[in-house]
Amino acid sequence: MKKYGVHIILILSCFCLSCTNDDQNTNSYIPTPSPLQIPQLFEDLIISPVIPTDNQQTIEGIALGKKLFFDPILSADQTQACASCHAPQNAFTDAARFSVGIDGSIGTRNSMPLFNLAWNYDDRFFWDGRVFSLEHQALEPVTNPIEMNTTWETVVNRLEQHPDYPELFKKAFGEIPITKELTTKAIAQFERTLISADSKFDRYLQGTETLTPQELNGLNVFLDEERGDCFHCHGNPNNPLWTDNAFHNNGLDATFTDLGLGEFTGDPTDNGKFKSPSLRNLAFTAPYMHDGRFDTLEEVINHYSEGLQDSPTIDPLMKKVDEGGVHLTDQDKADLKAFLLSLSDSTFINNPLFNNE
Repeated sequence: MKKYGVHIILILSCFCLSCTNDDQNTNSYIPTPSPLQIPQLFEDLIISPVIPTDNQQTIEGIALGKKLFFDPILSADQTQACASCHAPQNAFTDAARFSVGIDGSIGTRNSMPLFNLAWNYDDRFFWDGRVFSLEHQALEPVTNPIEMNTTWETVVNRLEQHPDYPELFKKAFGEIPITKELTTKAIAQFERTLISADSKFDRYLQGTETLTPQELNGLNVFLDEERGDCFHCHGNPNNPLWTDNAFHNNGLDATFTDLGLGEFTGDPTDNGKFKSPSLRNLAFTAPYMHDGRFDTLEEVINHYSEGLQDSPTIDPLMKKVDEGGVHLTDQDKADLKAFLLSLSDSTFINNPLFNNE
């Protein structure tokens, strides 16, 4: 009887071990947490990044997102990737005024650069703010008829049939089916790692770099309400994002063919308002404005200096619209440009973690 009991115990033990092994085999990989590497400058000056509780950063999720970002598998004819319109060498924007879709279709806006996205506190994306959250932003280009022009059903089927992706998804998210939501979660994880914080001006703030007299005067022009008056929309040295991430009508047009934020909200008082882009990396992100109308920084500065167009929704911050602008001297224009260029971060565009290597 005693011997029989021992056998029962051994059998039950083997059964339990077998169940444990099966559980481990089906759910054996736990993604490795990979918190954002937050620059000291950001920790000192602004609050924590926005990370969804249901999409925490992991090594596996970031790696999957990077692969997807550079893979043309997301487009209908498999010729265009996210990186086609958001190139690392251009601070993840497009050097062309308007990006070209897979079938030659051309859009009407310049691709927005991608960096420091985890600090977009209102969590509204695109020039017109029509999408909330980075995860949802990544959904649209796939189905947009003038971008990748396919369906998520097609993309998910391709990913399921791919020799690598099923295992990569399993490592990043566990034993659950591949979905469009998981796909964009991975892309968002990669995009949140795109942190730019090593410009000449960043080093100046940290005491490791010296600005030239021209750059210092350019900063003064930027902050002076009687000269550049740029800081209301683009911040100051206490805001390393160099944008308020808000929406403004900055006097580009007297009438609108593109309603911007107004198209999304349906509120006529929002017509002609677009998101203020960061002033970081201007050395790499030409052309400028939501429609890429300006090829050079000189043109941008001239717009605010003497090219403002009045309209019913122009931002009150454009205080000198009646005079056409702030009317900078040639020297102040040159100095302002020098300061703006000091916000560019060559380390960022050359970071191998962000390139397809």
